[in-house]
Amino acid sequence: MKVIFAGTPEFAAVALRAILAAGHEVPLVLTQPDRPAGRGMALHASPVKVEALAAGIEVFQPPTLKDAAAQAHIRAVGADVMVVAAYGLILPQAALDLPRLGCLNIHASLLPRWRGAAPIQRAILAGDDETGVCIMQMEAGLDTGPVLHSEALPIAGDDTAATLHDKLATLGGRLIVEALARLPLAPAAQPADGVTYAAKIDKAEAPLDWRLPAAQLARQVRAFNPFPGATASLDGGTVKVWQAAALADGGAAEFAPDRAPGLVLAADKHGIVVACGSGALRLTELQKAGGKRLPAGQFLAGTPLAAGGRFALPTP
Repeated sequence: MKVIFAGTPEFAAVALRAILAAGHEVPLVLTQPDRPAGRGMALHASPVKVEALAAGIEVFQPPTLKDAAAQAHIRAVGADVMVVAAYGLILPQAALDLPRLGCLNIHASLLPRWRGAAPIQRAILAGDDETGVCIMQMEAGLDTGPVLHSEALPIAGDDTAATLHDKLATLGGRLIVEALARLPLAPAAQPADGVTYAAKIDKAEAPLDWRLPAAQLARQVRAFNPFPGATASLDGGTVKVWQAAALADGGAAEFAPDRAPGLVLAADKHGIVVACGSGALRLTELQKAGGKRLPAGQFLAGTPLAAGGRFALPTP
């Protein structure tokens, strides 16, 4: 097929590689304009742009698809279908109607659960047992279109947003190739029940609130790895927590009778155990501002902390 591809981050680049490997013709790739990044804030190309240029594909980076000139550029390709994966721009109906078979979206959840921007992180935060990928026929609504192809994927107890992202990206690449080979596919309308929205992750969500259950905080640590990183306040400074495990009430009760949230119950090479609203959280990988990510034992070597110390509760 003649495929236009629209995407920006690594999740999308994985799908583009899969489509190319399957032998489809990709004459045009759409991606977000280059963005400043890094300490020098130099302009950086998206992973999809890097992949496309390496394959000798024309790259088109319009700031919007709502203007006639951008739509004319897409129309001139005469594509059979457009594949969209984490593109980051709204596709108006006029753009959705340009390819002969419309636009297919690779979405990293089992729709209608977790429509929106951050389905991977929200699934982990909510404690979902599984997620998956849906290949969806796009329409003007936010992830509301009928599903053409899907597959579930279990969420492992140690999955972070990073590891789950990689699993789902690989699955998405396989499913879109399968879907393209079988077009046209019978659409299945999304059920009205079970709709949830995956709002974009905000840095303001990063602080760990020790009044919450330890199991919930452990999911927060996993969901916010690598971005934005769960944070804790210690002695007026901010510490990022990259790995942690919840201890049930029975396991936490052995450490101290005073279980005020934020209290350090133990601190050794095995981890820093912190009292929570229920249970306790063992922090096993931490990072001070400006420092490196360190196992708990190495972190404690440079940060004196013992039982009886305290992490501050976040301010409202």
